[in-house]
Amino acid sequence: MTRSPGKIIYLDHAATSFPKTEKVKEAVLEHFIKYSASPGRSGHSLSLAASRALFEAREAIAAFFHVDDSRKVIFTRNVTESLNLAIHGMVREGDRVITTSMEHNSVMRPLRYLEERGLIQLTVVPSSPEGFADIPGLARAVQAQNPRLLVVNHASNVTGTLVDLERIAGIKGSACLLVDGAQTAGSIPIHLDSLDVDLFAFTGHKALQGPQGTGGLILKTGEEPLLPLMQGGTGSHSEFEQQPDFLPDRFESGTPNGCGFAGLAAGIGVVEERGVPAIREHEKTLTKRLLEALLTMDRVHILGPRDPDKQTAVVSLQVDRMSPSEVGFQLDREFDICVRTGLHCAPAAHRTIGSFPQGTVRLSLGMTNSMDDVDAAIEALQWIISR
Repeated sequence: MTRSPGKIIYLDHAATSFPKTEKVKEAVLEHFIKYSASPGRSGHSLSLAASRALFEAREAIAAFFHVDDSRKVIFTRNVTESLNLAIHGMVREGDRVITTSMEHNSVMRPLRYLEERGLIQLTVVPSSPEGFADIPGLARAVQAQNPRLLVVNHASNVTGTLVDLERIAGIKGSACLLVDGAQTAGSIPIHLDSLDVDLFAFTGHKALQGPQGTGGLILKTGEEPLLPLMQGGTGSHSEFEQQPDFLPDRFESGTPNGCGFAGLAAGIGVVEERGVPAIREHEKTLTKRLLEALLTMDRVHILGPRDPDKQTAVVSLQVDRMSPSEVGFQLDREFDICVRTGLHCAPAAHRTIGSFPQGTVRLSLGMTNSMDDVDAAIEALQWIISR
C-alpha cells in the first residue's frame, strides 16, 4: 500500500472535530479583530458588540436544543466544567448518587472525589459488555436509594453505545437527571423540550464544530437548586459583593471566551444548514462500511454494539498480538491516519467492555469524513495486520 503525501485522514472526531469549517474560522477571526472587548463590562460600542455576539450564541444554542429560554444556557469552558458545575452544585453532604460503569472521567472523578471525602454515597450500576446501560438495574437502585442525582452519558466515548434517554427519564423518580451529551450534541437529534432531563452538559468542540474552550450546561427548568462552582465578576450588580442570583450571571463569573462562542454559533449554523438527521445518516453509512470490513479481518476484535443504529460513529477495536499504541503509531506514521489509542479517559468503561488496561484503537468518524477516508483506513489496517 502506498501513502498519499500530504493527505491527512482525521478519524478522531470523538476527541475534537477537525478541520473546522471556513465559517467557524471567519467568525472567530472577525470577533477577534473587530470587537473582542469584554461583554457586559462597559458601555462603549465594542463591549456592546461583544455582548450582542454572546447573546446570539446563547440564543443559537437554546434554539438548537429546543430550550424555551436562552438564560437557561450556562456558558462553560468545556463539558468537563459543565459536569463539575452540575455535580458539585447539585449534591449536598449525605446525598446518594447513581451512575453507570460507562462514564467518562469527567463524571467519575468528581464523583469519586466527593465519595472519598465522605460527602456522598455513590452507586455505579454495571453496564453490559457492549456498553448498554442496565436500565432495570438503574431502576432498582433508584427505587431502593432515592438518590439526589442520576448521571448518565448519552453515548459512550469508547464504544459509541447510545443510551435510551426516554427510558432513563422514565425510571429517575424524584432524582435530578444529569446527561453528559459530549458525544451526541451535533450528531444526534436532541429535543430537550420533550425529554424529562434536568441538566444537560455539552461541549462545543466536537460535533457542534466549534472551537475548543467552549461548552455549556443547560438547566431544563431553570429552577434547579444548583450552587455556582465559582464566584466573581459578572458585569452585573457590581455594587454588591454577593454573587447575583439570576440566570445566567449566577453561574458565569469572569470574562467569557467571546471569540470561541462566536465560533460556536457559526458551527451550530453549519450543523443546522446540513441538518442533524442528515449528519446522523451520513455517519451511520460510514460506520456501517467500517464495521462490515472490520468483521472480516483476522485478529481484529470490535468492542461495542457493532450496530450503526445503536451507536454513534465511534468504533473501538483491538488487534491480536499488537498493542493499541503500536497500531495507532503505524496508522499515523505510515498512512497519516489520525486515531486515538489507550483508555480514552474512561477506565471504568474499559473494565466494563473487557479492554482494561491496554485500551483500544478508536476510530471516530465525523461530518467531514468521506467514504474514501473509511476505505483508506480499512486498507491501512489490512496492511498493518498482514505485515
